[in-house]
Order: sequence, then C-alpha cells, then structure tokens
Amino acid sequence: MMATPDHGFDADAILTREEKDLLGVLPVPLTAYYGIQTQRALDNFHLSGVPLSHYPKLVMALAMVKQAAAEANHQLGYLDETRLGAIRHACQQLVGGEHLDQFVVDMIQGGAGTSTNMNANEVIANLALEHLGHAKGDYAHLHPNNHVNMAQSTNDAYPTAIRLGLLLGHDDLLMSLARLRDALADKGEAFSGVLKMGRTQLQDAVPMTLGQEFHAFATTLGEDLGHLESQIPRLLCEVNLGGTAIGTGINSDPRYQHLAVERLSTISGQPLVPAKDLIEATSDMGAFVLFSGMLKRLAVKLSKICNDLRLLSSGPRAGLNEINLPARQPGSSIMPGKVNPVIPEAVNQVAFEVIGNDLALTMAAEGGQLQLNVMEPLIAYKLFDSIRLLTRAMNMLREHCIVGITANEAHCREMVEKSIGLVTALNPHIGYDNATRIAREALATGRSVLELVLEENLLDEASLADILRPENMIAPRLKPLGR
Repeated sequence: MMATPDHGFDADAILTREEKDLLGVLPVPLTAYYGIQTQRALDNFHLSGVPLSHYPKLVMALAMVKQAAAEANHQLGYLDETRLGAIRHACQQLVGGEHLDQFVVDMIQGGAGTSTNMNANEVIANLALEHLGHAKGDYAHLHPNNHVNMAQSTNDAYPTAIRLGLLLGHDDLLMSLARLRDALADKGEAFSGVLKMGRTQLQDAVPMTLGQEFHAFATTLGEDLGHLESQIPRLLCEVNLGGTAIGTGINSDPRYQHLAVERLSTISGQPLVPAKDLIEATSDMGAFVLFSGMLKRLAVKLSKICNDLRLLSSGPRAGLNEINLPARQPGSSIMPGKVNPVIPEAVNQVAFEVIGNDLALTMAAEGGQLQLNVMEPLIAYKLFDSIRLLTRAMNMLREHCIVGITANEAHCREMVEKSIGLVTALNPHIGYDNATRIAREALATGRSVLELVLEENLLDEASLADILRPENMIAPRLKPLGR
C-alpha cells in the first residue's frame, strides 16, 4: 500500500507496511526498522528538529542497555538462546554505529522518554527479525515489548541510557578541555618575558607578564578539568536499571537488577552500580543538575577568557593591542581591512547557550512530580547539547585562535613605562606621599612617572632599572629598609 501525507514521510509512492498498536493501525515505511510507536512520535513531535541520531552515544547506550537486559533475562531463564542471539546481534550493530538514521524521534517529546525507548525497542526487534530471516514487523517471532523490553520500563531503561551515554561521551569533552588548557599553558611559557600592565576595573593596576595572564587562564581551566574527571563517574555511575516503572521492580525477577547492571557494566566498560533506593533514583534528577552546573561553570570561565582575549587584542591602533589573534576572515562588508575576533565571539555565544541549557534543565528537574520526572527528554537533550557545543567550541578556540596568538612585546613594555600604575611599584622606594604626588602630576601633565621621579632625584637611573626589571616587578620582593 501507499502512504498518505499525514504520517511524517513523503507521500510520493513510498512503500509501506501496516503495524498495529492500542490506538489502531498505521502505515510505516517498508524499509524502516522502526515501527508504529516510533511513527506516531515522528508524527507528533516536530519541535527541536534534532533527532535522537544526532547524539550517537545516546543511541549506543540504549543498545547496550537492551543487550544487558536480554543477557540477564536469558541467564535467568526468561529469554531463549535464539532470541538472545538475535537481539545481541542487533544491539552490537547499533553499538558499532550502524543504522543511526533509524533513530528519528525528536529529542524533545512527551511521554517521559517512552518514544525514545520504543524507537530503540522497535529498531532492535526488526534488526533481530531480519537476522532470523523474518520480515520487519513480524512480531509474532520476536516482539519489541515482550522480548526487547522484557523486565524493563522506559522509566529505568531511559535514564540508565542517558547516564551511560554521558559517560561514553564525556571523554571527548575532557580531552578537548585538557588540550585547550595545555595550549594556554604553552602560551604562558612563550610569553613569560613579556612585561605588560595588569588591569583592575579596566584601569591600570600593576605590572605583570603576559605569560602570567595566560598561565592563569590555563590554571582556571585545569581546575575544572580536575573537577570533571573526579566527579563525573561519581555522579553518573549509579543507575536505576531494574526499578522498572516506579522503582518497585514490578515485572522483573528479584535477581534481575544486580545481574542486568553487572552485564551493562561489562558491556560498556563503565563502573556502573545499582542504585540503593530505586524509587528515589527513578524520580530524582539531582545528578543531572550537578553535572549541568559543572558544564555551566566551564562555559562561564571560557566566556570570561574570550572576553579578555577580545580586549587584549582590541584595536589594532585605537585599543589595547597587546596581542594579535590569528586573522580568520574579513570582518566587514563596508570597512576595508577590518578583521574581527570571530573565534572568541563564537565561543562567547556557545557559553550563553550552555548557560541557557542549564536553566532549562534546572526547570525540568524541578518540574517532576511524585514517582517520575516526565521532563527527562529535555534534560537529556540539554546535557548532550552542552557537551557537544563545549567540546566543539574548545577545539575551535584552541586550533583557530590560541595556538596562533602572538604578542606585541614592545607595545606592552611601552604601556607599562607610560602607565600611572607604575607608581605602585615605586611606592616602597619613594614613599606613599611622593608616589601620590608623582601620580597626580603625571596625570595632569601627561609626563611619565619615570621622568618625574628622575627629575626630582627621588631615585637614580640604576635604582629605577633594577626596580623595573621584570622579575622584580611581578613577584613579592623584600622591601628596602629604612623607609
């Protein structure tokens, strides 16, 4: 039969098969491995435009959960060897990255993730049927609910897959962050001898080196790397698989929970453990809130660093112009020669998106009632989206900006020597009252602090040269005695 234009696919003569559920009969594309419940979700949810397939680690995690459940059920005597073999074969295909295009449901969906769970159940069932030599949709031989979803509910399989998918995907985030930290540290070493003016409240403060500034960038990101490395496993490794609908474990064998989690840990290579209180674990989103908060903190730090890079490179003639960012593209359709800091600007926008994701996730976590949080699809979407965006943004920032930054050393030094803030370094040597008077006169006349100090014989040239040596300007030093 032919499809009509009402069911999410092209009406131009696509061959279909009919499938049936509690609401009736619906045509499904003949070549699709998903089934009727996925088709209904495909028809209903046209929201983000981002399908499950956009996040392969989530699909892989769903397949691993289904394989672990099947192996546990087989070991307990509920699933025969033939069906186990077919389900395992299907799951391993998905883990290997095949058939991603069959995960078509929108990331934002009603039903607390049921559509995601059924998308996985139906694809796995039809892949398994094909492996056994049966037609897609011939569920009398192997059923999405009766066999693939045995001893499970969306309410334990789906959140377990979210946690596992995040665990599988966070390595890329950590690697990207570590490489960015290292690139900033390398610049800290390269710029260690570049003396410049530090600033507070956008006003001249005291001297420092450009290397110290970049080293501070590396340190602050290193702190977040350490927190993420230590906290992510602790936050995400406790899973509620085996709790089924609300955490009571209805429709599962008493031995199933520990066995299924053990199998899942082995299959995934992640140190997963069963939740101690399955009812609490089914409804609580606290771990996701904490994880999202950590991603937001990283986003805030990245945005602050990018703000600083844009300021330090501003100009080039009428700004700070202490550093040069790599020129990535022409910056204006009307102003010839203009080059903008497009890479830091893009990272700023990613940071704003991640901060917004955290707020949406926070509201979703708060929006649950009683034994389930129906907003889990939004929570999953925002977490996977934040990880993807941050990973790409940090790679872009490192490759297209940080590694190519150069310093305008002579200009930096000139601004130090002309700065009123230089008087702070002279304060221990000429006294506070003299320093204040010199600063005021320098501001009023436009003359340099150094010129005025020499003119008044407050210090000789040799003393000034010693004080202004970079190593004496940027770290604690014993005060001269007798003042």
